[in-house]
Amino acid sequence: MVSIEEYGQFETAWCPGCGNFSILESVKRGLVASRLEPHQLLFVSGIGQAAKTPHYLNANVFNGLHGRALPVATGAKLANPNLKVIVESGDGCNYGEGGNHFLAAIRRNIDLTMIVHDNQVYGLTKGQASPTTQEGFVTKAQPEGVASTPFNPIAVAVAMQASFVARGFSGMGDHLTTLIEKAIAHEGFALIDVLQPCVSFNKVNTFAWYKKRCYTLSEEYDPTDWQAAMAKATEWGDSIPLGILYRQQRPTFEARLAVLQQGGLVDRETDLRELEKIMDKFS
Repeated sequence: MVSIEEYGQFETAWCPGCGNFSILESVKRGLVASRLEPHQLLFVSGIGQAAKTPHYLNANVFNGLHGRALPVATGAKLANPNLKVIVESGDGCNYGEGGNHFLAAIRRNIDLTMIVHDNQVYGLTKGQASPTTQEGFVTKAQPEGVASTPFNPIAVAVAMQASFVARGFSGMGDHLTTLIEKAIAHEGFALIDVLQPCVSFNKVNTFAWYKKRCYTLSEEYDPTDWQAAMAKATEWGDSIPLGILYRQQRPTFEARLAVLQQGGLVDRETDLRELEKIMDKFS
């Protein structure tokens, strides 16, 4: 039986009060609840304060380029389908620089979990607006306020009929742990957008601000109802729904690739003679 201690304790570089701390704890608890050993996992991240999270876990980790975590994660999953692959990075990394990869992952329905720390700013690069920053938000880089309409990742994911779309809040650890466990168990692309305060650069969307507005979806809510999910996905402001907003079962990307029906590439022997022929073509 795996224990939370196996995932280690590390000194972090986060500001005191940052939502990343509770998200990291929920991730650990979700992994334990999923009965996953550290060696069975690959965490892939990009660049940013949120992207440091896998550094503070005893597991396999690949720290990629800014916004490019999903291509690496996709390649790893295709090479080793038995590996549990989790992408963990921030709203700027995943929805900004990585926006096109985000859309591609939804379309493909690649079997991996994507946990996005959404604090509505770029925390590592000192607080400029991110794709999810609310219109009018003032930063040092946007002194007259943000002029762009905020990107709604939940609404986009539901509109594209991603197979698992959820929202959590770093201030509700038990609820977030359950979402992570369910996302890992889901076959297909699973998104969890996690709202979190940035105590250094976001003085608007604070812990108290979220706490006042966030509520969990009722047990009567049907996450398979696409129209209801779209309505909840666009609900923002005075009330913000948390939970699994949309879920469906559809074939994964891997299941549609004939070459993977013979098993993952990691389990196959290398034909050195064929490799030599390929290399000779470039010599």
